[in-house]
Amino acid sequence: MMHAVHDLMFLYLLTCLGQNGHGSEIINGKNVPQNSMQYMASVQINGKHVCGGFLVSEDFVLTAAHCYKNSPMEVVIGTHNLKKVNNNKMRYSVKTCKHPQYDKAESGNDIMLLKLSRKLQLDKKVKPIQLARKEIKAKDNVKCQVAGWGFTETNGKAVDVLRWVDVPLIDLNVCKRKLKAKVTLPKGVMCAGGSDTKNGFCQGDSGGPLVCNGTAVGVVSFNIYRNCEYPNWPNVYTDISKHLSWIKNILKKKQC
Repeated sequence: MMHAVHDLMFLYLLTCLGQNGHGSEIINGKNVPQNSMQYMASVQINGKHVCGGFLVSEDFVLTAAHCYKNSPMEVVIGTHNLKKVNNNKMRYSVKTCKHPQYDKAESGNDIMLLKLSRKLQLDKKVKPIQLARKEIKAKDNVKCQVAGWGFTETNGKAVDVLRWVDVPLIDLNVCKRKLKAKVTLPKGVMCAGGSDTKNGFCQGDSGGPLVCNGTAVGVVSFNIYRNCEYPNWPNVYTDISKHLSWIKNILKKKQC
């Protein structure tokens, strides 16, 4: 749902690799009910949505490292409708904390914390989400969703109201086999949706959470060919459980 902004060199690299750009929108989804998913955040540059994110503490939002641009970034928290933003209460400037080993999404470690300029007030509209403490596997048969403000079809338009969709987890070995001819999956990722289903993410959903049983287990990273006409290729997420120690260390120190 979120329309990710990519610099030209990165787009060119992705094209050469045959990858669908980082971030995407929600495909075949529906509007998120009010007073739910209170952890969702819109990552913005110059007042425009570029990626998704999600609140993990009173001080930090988690998103994808590829969402970083060499421009001041902000987050909007506390609304599902990006046309209804109280800038004094909902908009925060941030300090970016990219994973130190991040290079590009297809190499892994596509994860970034954003430190809020001020501690936010938690209420019925704003609440952090719990992070997965261990790896979630397809055989666990859990119910998962992905949400965002991205496109709703290939080459479509971003939306103002947050949308979500159910996506099935894909066994990592199956995912590797399906993507073998397109990309070699790095360590620390997981796959869900996009393959053998009409549901998944598209341009603009980068950095948003993959949520299973109310717990954030993944971060939207990339898909293939910038094509959201599923089913085709699995969607790839950063596995939060594989980066939990890095996340907890920053949250504890309250700085990068």
